[in-house]
Order: sequence, then C-alpha cells, then structure tokens
Amino acid sequence: MATHETSEPRHLATELPSKALPAVPYADLPEPLHIRQVIGPSVLLLAGAIGSGEFVLWPYITSQVGLAVVWLVVIGVLTQYFLNMEIERYTLVTGETAVTGFTRLWKPWSWLFIIMTVVPWAWPGWATGGTTTLGFVLGFSEDAVPYITIGVLVLIGLVLTASPVVYRTVEKIQFFMVGLIVLFLVYALVFLVGGEGYSGLAEGLVSVGELPDAVSQIGTATLLGAIAFAGAGGAMNLAQSNWVRDKGLAMGARLPKVVSPFTGEEVAAPTTGFMCRRDEANLRRWRDWWRVADREQFVTFFVIGLVALLTFMMLAYSTIGVGTTEAESFDFIRQQGDALGAEQGDWLSTTFWLIGTVVLFSTNLAVLDMVGRVTADVLKTGVLRENPRWSESRVYFAVVWTEIVFGSAILLSGVTQPLILLVIASSLNGLVMFVYSALLIQLNRHTLPGQFRTRGVRLVALFWAVLFYGFFSVILLIDQVGNLFGGG
Repeated sequence: MATHETSEPRHLATELPSKALPAVPYADLPEPLHIRQVIGPSVLLLAGAIGSGEFVLWPYITSQVGLAVVWLVVIGVLTQYFLNMEIERYTLVTGETAVTGFTRLWKPWSWLFIIMTVVPWAWPGWATGGTTTLGFVLGFSEDAVPYITIGVLVLIGLVLTASPVVYRTVEKIQFFMVGLIVLFLVYALVFLVGGEGYSGLAEGLVSVGELPDAVSQIGTATLLGAIAFAGAGGAMNLAQSNWVRDKGLAMGARLPKVVSPFTGEEVAAPTTGFMCRRDEANLRRWRDWWRVADREQFVTFFVIGLVALLTFMMLAYSTIGVGTTEAESFDFIRQQGDALGAEQGDWLSTTFWLIGTVVLFSTNLAVLDMVGRVTADVLKTGVLRENPRWSESRVYFAVVWTEIVFGSAILLSGVTQPLILLVIASSLNGLVMFVYSALLIQLNRHTLPGQFRTRGVRLVALFWAVLFYGFFSVILLIDQVGNLFGGG
C-alpha cells in the first residue's frame, strides 16, 4: 500500500514555494493506468453536478424563460472542463491538492478557502430537494420534509463513517446512482423530449441576444448560480484534487487516503506532496497520465454532464412549457411529473420523481464528502500538521458531522424551500470560481516546472474563466448593492 513515507533521497525540490508550507522531496511518477482503472473522480464530480444545475436550476430557468439561454450552458460546462483539468494538473504532478498549492502562494488562502467551501455548501438544499421529490411519490406532508431530510443527512453520515476507505464507498454508491440516471436520460431522449424540445434547443443555442431579458425575468443571483452550476460549481470542482489523490492517480498514489477512524487504518502524516523528477522516464509517464486523465474527464464530466443538462432542460420545456410556475418553488418538478404521467401513465410520474430523489441525494452525498475533504486537507496540512492525534481522516469526520448538525439546525429554523437554498449556495459559488480561476493561472503557469505548465489553448481557457465568472460576479454585486440601497 502506498504511503507518504518513501525511500527517496532527502534532496528537496525548490520549484514549489516553501515559505507557507514545507518544501517537498523529489519522487518518480508511478506507471500510468488504463482508462478503466482511472474512471471515478469525474463520476463523483458528475454526481454532484447533476443534482444542482442539471436537475434543478437550469430546468427551473427553462420553466421561466424557455431555452433562450441554453448557449450559456454549453459555455459553462466547457469552461468547467478546462478548469477541472487544471485543478487535476497540479495534483497529478505533486500529489497535493490545488488548495494546498494556493496556500503555498499565500498562507491565508487556506482559511479563506475553508470559508469559501463551507459557507456556500452548508445549505442543505439538495437533501431537502430529494425529500421533497420523494414526498411527491409517498404523499407525506411538507411539515415532515425537514425531519425526514435530517434523517437522510444522518444516514449519509453513518455510511461515510463506517467506510474503511471512504473514497471507495462513495465511488461505488455514485457509480450506481449515476448509472440509474443515465438509463433515465437515454429513455427521455428517445421517448419523452420530442420534436418540440429538440427544435427549442436548436433555437436556444443561437439566441445570444436574449440574455438581458432573461436576467430581468429570473434575477441575477439565480442566473449566476445556474452558470456556476453548469457542471459542478465552486469548491466542488476543487475537490477533484482530493478524489484524484484518493483514487491513487499519478503522484496522488503516494499520499495517504481518508479512512474511517473505526474500520480503517489511519495515517497521521501531513498531506504535502512531492515534485516529479524531470527525466525522460517521468516525462513519458506524465504525458501518458495526462492523456488518460483528460479522457476520463472529457467523456464523463463534459459529454455525459452536458447531455444530462440539456436533456433535463428539454424535458422541462416539452412537458410544462414557459411561465407556468411560481418563483422560488419546486412546483415545476411536480408539474413535470404530472405532465409525464398524463402522457404515459402514473408509473412515469413516479419514476421521474424517484430519479429526482436519487439525483439530489447523490449530490448531497458528494457535498458532505467534498466539504469534509477540502476542510480536512487544509487543517491537516496547516495548523494540525504535527499533531499525531488528529489525522486527516479524523478531521474529515469531525467536519462531516458538524455539517450535518448545522444543516439540521437550518432546517429546524424553518428555512426549508430547496430552491431558495440552492440559489444561495450557487450564487456564492460563482464568486469562488472567479477567485480560483485566477489562482490556477499563477499556480500552474508560474509555479510548476516548464514541462508541466499550462500553455496554449488551456491557458487561454483559464483567462476566459476569470473573465467569465468575474463578469457575472460583478453583475451580481452591483445588483445586490442596488437592492441594498434601493430597498429592493
């Protein structure tokens, strides 16, 4: 089993900044794996993506303004594909997460990214949404939703806590859930969308001039949130580093994994990494690792993720049309199920709502896992680095259960509308993406050695991400300041 300890010489790398965190030793990359062996991290990211923008926010926007801004979806998912690969780049080379890399640039980034991870993702909108769609099937009252949701959060916590190696358990669950979702998508594309949905999609892809009217109808926060969630969004993209590391890809194979403090074998080592040696053998391995990781990300996240997003949008457009639902309500999902049942029978209504439950619960699993991983990595790399009692695994579970308690408190306080919770989370994540898009340029262009640096089209894509998320973040801030001083 690969561990943090190696027999490598003690010569330390000078390439990575070592003012905020210790310098790292040189090491060799493991031999690349076949594509079948690396599939996983992008599946987890896809599971998180489908339950936010794909199933909820973009179909909700479709119910308000039709498919007029569907072109933004394609741009958003493509932008996130490039972002995800740049997040992976740093981890494949060093074994460290991207947030650890940001901390090397400036120590306060560690605490700022804990805040930028916890605050946007603390709202239990996904589990609440999953319970709401389950209620459409089982018929329990809205008053029961917060209590059932708390039970779901606790169940997820127990599953994670009992997992000998947490990543493997999460991966198995998400593979199963994503498999169910993909089967439904295929059925929907063949039998449910219809000509109206496909023609609306074709028109929407070229309706760039419709953006101002769409913003005025759905609100700036909702649009920014949907753009951030056209894919995964916010710190969840950063968790790709953690999942790549625990999957054991490239230099990540040398780092310890998050395990259960009860059923797993803990390693209390810090999670700083290594620097890849730059001889011909390692550069060959690097090219092969990059090729297979890029293929896994492109097919799983970009292709399947984009198809899922467009399918759920077309399905909303074909079933309930435009302007038929109230703002800040999950009624559009109930109406979609009712419309599908009216066409093909009650079994389809039930299936659609159960798929929604699977989608949203799988996302909440990804969210709890992601926040725990990012926060634990920062704390173990930083203030708890030399603490033998607090392994990264123990910090992870402490964070996960704190999230569950906090989410339960929010639900018991009376804030239970899933759409409101998701808009809060997603709009904050748009701001986070603006910040780390800029940091990735500094990290991967100016910190990594020349053989591993971002260049060409991928560097242009990073600059585009800064402009893209920065533009909509500025619009959101202007809008919120206007509301504050205008009393709106």
